[in-house]
Amino acid sequence: MTMRQACIDEIPADRWYCRETNMWVAYRAGEVLIGATRFGLRLAGEVIAFTAKPDGAQIRRGKGMATIECHKTVLAVHAPVSFTMLSGNAAAEERPALINADPYAAGWMARGRPLDWAGEMAALCDAAGYRRHVRSLDPEACRDD
Repeated sequence: MTMRQACIDEIPADRWYCRETNMWVAYRAGEVLIGATRFGLRLAGEVIAFTAKPDGAQIRRGKGMATIECHKTVLAVHAPVSFTMLSGNAAAEERPALINADPYAAGWMARGRPLDWAGEMAALCDAAGYRRHVRSLDPEACRDD
């Protein structure tokens, strides 16, 4: 599977997506798990270093929740929702290749307790909406299912 195909073929339906940050949010049992979409990673480039904010940090929507280093730049990872950091992904900090290889599972970036899930989830979209968003930016990134 090419990176282009992977961008769209792998948009899990069981989570929410932020069009502005190209991040995903899984909400379960009062907690959020957050990570980068494969399309967002394609835009950023290969992640070679990852550092999450410390446990206990309160992070507001749109503010930095982590940093990633790619081959030519260091980028702030902006939070798709406001949350209190319960844990960053220590395995991804030790082996950032996890983020590139498995962004929707082992390569997650943050686990937290949302501060205003009911109010902020309206700014997110479902998998179909995110697929349309990616298609609008890169029509060749999407296959019709």
